[in-house]
Amino acid sequence: MKRVHNFSAGPAAIPTEVLEIVRDELLDYRDTGTSIMEKSHRGKEYSEIDVQAKERLTRILGLQDDFHIMFLQGGASAQFMQVPMNFLDKDQTADYINTGVWSKKAIKEAKLFGKVHVPFSSEDEQFSRVSTKDELQLSDNPRYVHFTSNNTIYGTQYRVEPDSNGAPLICDASSDFLSREIDIDRYGLIYAGAQKNLGPSGVTVVIVRKNFLQTATKTDIPTILNYKTHAERIFNTPPTFAVYMVNLVLKWFEEKGGISYFEKLNDQKADLLYSAIDSDDFYRGTAQPNSRSKMNVTFRLPSEELEAKFLSKAAENDLVALKGHRSVGGIRASIYNACSLESVKALTDFMKHFRDKNG
Repeated sequence: MKRVHNFSAGPAAIPTEVLEIVRDELLDYRDTGTSIMEKSHRGKEYSEIDVQAKERLTRILGLQDDFHIMFLQGGASAQFMQVPMNFLDKDQTADYINTGVWSKKAIKEAKLFGKVHVPFSSEDEQFSRVSTKDELQLSDNPRYVHFTSNNTIYGTQYRVEPDSNGAPLICDASSDFLSREIDIDRYGLIYAGAQKNLGPSGVTVVIVRKNFLQTATKTDIPTILNYKTHAERIFNTPPTFAVYMVNLVLKWFEEKGGISYFEKLNDQKADLLYSAIDSDDFYRGTAQPNSRSKMNVTFRLPSEELEAKFLSKAAENDLVALKGHRSVGGIRASIYNACSLESVKALTDFMKHFRDKNG
């Protein structure tokens, strides 16, 4: 069996230990004679998985009994629509911080349901940074403040939550969920596609504060798009296999040491990679230093021809999925929780060798 150093932005690397469990249980889940994919979502086995995954997330994030956890479908893109559909009326204003493509998509959807105010945008700087503490120009009484915590395309990240002046924060945390400590008391709702740090594509985790959900009083919402439909029970068939894998990833996450362990590891990986980029001017980081992401490290080489050669030679050395997003080009190394320090060391060793040969 061959395993390469996988730097994919998503769907991304999944812990080998988890994949081995899935392999061993695929045909016969715990001596039941069927795969977990073949079992009823109302049955004992899947119900235990659903409960376990929610209990693990509650422990990891310190949620206590203040939040509902839901496993929904449609990715973060569906949440761009579902959040304002539930929480934003025509005569209300929500503040949306614009730090990239995904923020812009969320803004577009929100405008279908109510008023949108943009308190900060870095679009005129090619989305090379996030907002600083004091430059948000919030509206007078926002229904909520929405931000994207990590921007996969541009390699930027909020190190701490933006100041919402007391308004509930709503966060698209798809690409840095569970990578570092957060101030959970600041949030009304967090959503994250699983395919970065949590498991396979196909399921989206939505965590909503119970008293914030109680403020959602709109009645003209289709049943399946109403968060209250999913808050207390499994309403329709969930993506059972994806949730099963999320539960295994969360178990692996806790056994490794939880958020404190991965925050330290992610700091090590990012520091190592950014040091390689900054060692001279052959590699050039695209994000401003105080906004650099610890999940998606983006950089350029002196020419597009060298970038193509870099990608080709990297693949020959089992370093894969390093091509930047099609909209911006360049190189992107996604170093989520399941990307090992050894993989990052292999990449930085290759970068030094490539620079020595082509610099």
